[in-house]
Amino acid sequence: MNVGAFVCSCADTCDIDLEGVRDGVGDVEVVASSSHLCDDGLPAMAHLIEEYDLDQLLVTTPEKRCQDAVRETAVEAGLHPEATAFVDHREGAAWVHDSDAATEKTARLLNARREGLDYEPISRTVSREAGDAVAVVGDAETAAALADTADVTLVANGADFDDADADFDRVSLARGRVVDVVGEYGDFELELSARVTEDCISCMDCVREGPDGMVTRRPVDIDPDAPDGEWADCCPVDAIDLDGVTRTIEADQVIFPGATGTARGGQIGLYTGPVDGATIAAVEDLLGGVRKPQHLDLDMDVCASGESSQMGCNACVDACPHDAVDRPYVDEVSFDPVACQDCGACTSSCPTGAVQLRDASNERIAREVETLLDPGTDDGGGLLGGLRDDAAIETPVVAFVCSERADDALRRYGRLAREDDDVRYPPILPVNVNCTDTVGEAHIMHALAAGADGVAIVGCGGDCLHSGPDPKAELVRRLDRANGDLGLGQRVTFLAPDPAEPRAFVEDLSQFVVELDPTPVPAGEHEATGTVRGDKPNPPFNSHDWTLESVRALLDHVDPDREVIRGLKDFGWMEVSDACNLTPTCSTMCPTDAIRRTDDADLQFNHEDCVNCGLCEEGCPETAITMHDGLDLSKLPENREGERWETVYDGEMRACIRCGKPFASEGTAEHVAGEVGGLVEGVAPESEHSVFDYCGQCRAVLLFEEGGR
Repeated sequence: MNVGAFVCSCADTCDIDLEGVRDGVGDVEVVASSSHLCDDGLPAMAHLIEEYDLDQLLVTTPEKRCQDAVRETAVEAGLHPEATAFVDHREGAAWVHDSDAATEKTARLLNARREGLDYEPISRTVSREAGDAVAVVGDAETAAALADTADVTLVANGADFDDADADFDRVSLARGRVVDVVGEYGDFELELSARVTEDCISCMDCVREGPDGMVTRRPVDIDPDAPDGEWADCCPVDAIDLDGVTRTIEADQVIFPGATGTARGGQIGLYTGPVDGATIAAVEDLLGGVRKPQHLDLDMDVCASGESSQMGCNACVDACPHDAVDRPYVDEVSFDPVACQDCGACTSSCPTGAVQLRDASNERIAREVETLLDPGTDDGGGLLGGLRDDAAIETPVVAFVCSERADDALRRYGRLAREDDDVRYPPILPVNVNCTDTVGEAHIMHALAAGADGVAIVGCGGDCLHSGPDPKAELVRRLDRANGDLGLGQRVTFLAPDPAEPRAFVEDLSQFVVELDPTPVPAGEHEATGTVRGDKPNPPFNSHDWTLESVRALLDHVDPDREVIRGLKDFGWMEVSDACNLTPTCSTMCPTDAIRRTDDADLQFNHEDCVNCGLCEEGCPETAITMHDGLDLSKLPENREGERWETVYDGEMRACIRCGKPFASEGTAEHVAGEVGGLVEGVAPESEHSVFDYCGQCRAVLLFEEGGR
C-alpha cells in the first residue's frame, strides 16, 4: 500500500512546524505540507498522487468542508472515496498545546494512523428483515407523528385519549396496560392487561354508570383499582371482566417512554425514556429491516462458559448494556450481531478472546499505542529522533477517548482554546475507541508496558450512551491496585469531559499528569504479540494473554512490592482440600486446559493458563476447590525453572489386586465403596479382597468365576 501524508497549517492558524512534522512522519512514500492544503495545495496533492502512485492518503484536517475537498481530489485522481484518512491536528493539538508539543503530537498521530491502516478489517455486514409495525405506549403525539411512515398501534396504558390533540386516522388504538415486553427487533411481543374485552362496542354505558374517573372513554377500559358493584352489569355485550383479561400484540419496534428495567444502554428497536426527534428518526431508519456492519468476531470454541452444565464465566452477558448477549442454556452463550451496538463491553470483559471487536481490533489499538509512544531512534535524526529527554511531550499519557460524546467535547475545548488560553491542557496521546467500554485491563497494562507514564480513559461519564454513570471507576480501582503491587504506583484515571465545563477537565487532567512520576519503562521497545505461547488455541490479543504479556514486559523494569498482583480479574490460583477424590470433573470442565490429573493420581494446575472463570470450583462434586483472585508471580514458569505445572493435590492410585494395573485414585475408590458398598456386599464371598480392589476388567472376571462355582 502506497501511502502519502499531507500536513496543513490551516492558513497559518495552527502554530505547528510543518517541516518538523514532515521530519517526524515515517513509513510513507511521501510527506508534503501546505499552509492552505484544501485550496491552494490540492493541485500539488493530485500531482503527488500520480507521481508516487498513491492509493491511501493521510491528511491533517478536522474540518468537514476541507475533508470533502480533499476526498473529491482523491476520487478524481482515481482513489476510492474511503481511501482518505484524517487526523485532527487543530482542535486536538495546535489549538490546545504549545508549538513544540503540537508539532510532535501531530507527527505521532500521523504515524499511529498510518500504523492502524494495516489492521483495518475487510468489511462484513449483518442484516435482519423487519416489518413496519410500531407499538407506541401512552404517547399520542409520537404515535401520530409516525403514522405517515409506519403501521402504528397506540397502547393506551391506562390513558384516556378522548380529547388528545393528535390525528388518529391512521393509528390503531389498543386498550390495556403493558404487563411485559419480550423479544427483539423485528419480533417484539407486548402483553396487555385490561378489564374490558375486545367485544366492547364503545357504547359508553360503563363510562356513565361506573365510578367517576375510573373508566376511560377512548379506548374504553376500567382502572384496576375500580371497585366491584352492580354498575359492572350495565354492559349490553358482557365486555366487562373485572378479573382482568390479557392479550398480546406484536410489533417490530416498541416506543415505551415509561418503561423501567430495560437494558441500561438501550436495546435496538426498543426505545425507553424521553422521546425526541432522534427517536423518531431512529424508528423510521429501522422500518423494513436493517443492514449494518458486523462488529464482532466470534470464536466460541474457546469460550469459558464451557459445555459443562455449569454457568462458568458470565462476563460478556453481565457487561453487555444492550441485551445483545444471552444465555439460552446454562452452558451456552448467544450473541445477536444485529442488536450489537459496537460498544466493546463484551470484548474487554472476555478473558479468552472468544469475542473480539473487528474494528478497532485489539491488535490495531496495540499498534497505535506503541506508535504514539515511540520516541524514535537514538541517532538524533528527525523530529522524534534522539533521547526521550529531548521530546516536547515530556509526560506521555495515552488517552483512550470515546469516539462519541467525549471526542466531541474535546473538539469543543479546542475551539474554545483559540480564544482562551485557560482551556489548554497537557498533550495527551489520544487513541479513539468506539466506547470506553472497549477498554479493559489488557489495554491499560499494554500502554504502560509500551512506556506510557499514565493512562487516561476519557468517556461520557453519567451521560454514557451505553454503561451509565462512571462506568470505569471499578476498572481504575483494580488497575491502580495492580500497578501499586507492581511498584508502579497509581497511573490510571477516568475523565468525563463536560462540554460546558472545560476548565474542570483541564484541572483534573493537569493534576493527574503533574502527579505522575516518570515511568521506569522505556518507550519504543515493547511490541506486543498478544499471546503467551504459540501453541494456545486462543486468538491473539485476548485479555488474559495480552495482559500477562504486558505484565512480563513491565517486570523487566520494576521491582514488585508483592508476589501476588491483585486487581487483575483474569487470573486466579487454585487451592485443593483433602476432600478431593480426583474425579476428572475439574480437568474436563476447564476451558483452557489449565488443570490435569496425572497417571500418578496427582492433580496439577497451570497458573499461566487459568482465566479465573470459576468452572472448576463451581463444578467440583466434593467442593474441594477454592479459587483465589490474583496473578501469583511465583507460580509462573519463569520463576519455577520453566515448569508450568504445579501439583496442588498429591493423590494415590489404587492398583488392581489381580493384574497390578492402577485403575482409580484411592479417594475415588473409597468414596465409591462408601456410597454403594452395602449394596454389593457378599457378591464375591470366596474372594479375600473387596470387589473395589479389582479393576473393572478383573472385577468382571471375578464375578464370572464366582458365578460359575
